Amino acid sequence: MTVFPEERDLPEGRHHLLKEFVMTEIQAAPRRRLLRPMVLAPVLGLAAAAAVALPLVFGGGAPAHAVEKNPDGTLTVTVNEAKDPKALEANLKGMGYDVVVDFVPDGKQCSPRKRSASWVPKEDKPLSVFPPTVELAADEPSFQIDPTKIGPGQTGVLMFAVTEEAGHPTVAGIWARISNGPVAACELVDSDGAPLDVE
Repeated sequence: MTVFPEERDLPEGRHHLLKEFVMTEIQAAPRRRLLRPMVLAPVLGLAAAAAVALPLVFGGGAPAHAVEKNPDGTLTVTVNEAKDPKALEANLKGMGYDVVVDFVPDGKQCSPRKRSASWVPKEDKPLSVFPPTVELAADEPSFQIDPTKIGPGQTGVLMFAVTEEAGHPTVAGIWARISNGPVAACELVDSDGAPLDVE
């Protein structure tokens, strides 16, 4: 008797975000644009093709976010509640990493969209690590970055697409890049485009 694996489905509201991500990638492909490295987070196991956001599980007083150093110099970042990007940014800067963090809710985009005069090609210095080199908990909204890629005078940028899950702001996607120099502050403006669409 053949046993088929249990069919998995995305939480409510995630189909739209996944469709938006796929359509953004399809539209970008003919123009060979390299500015759309959004990786849906967190990652289910280590399967390269399985990258979907999971619902938040609250309880036990979990902190809004956590940053853990890994033996290989990378960081595992967990966002349990996507409400205060500046607290996560301050945490990373307190560890010595020049990283700007922004949370972009549904129906919004950062303005200006061209926040850097010069982005480092992601192929040269990928800030996000995918597939991850460390095991990420499948039941937590975690992802891995490599801040050692940020050189002198450069700035890391983490932008998170945020959606509401049962009244809690949840990370649905991540855009991670390195700028050659400072980046403009993100002012959230209304938009019907992809929340992490950056020029």
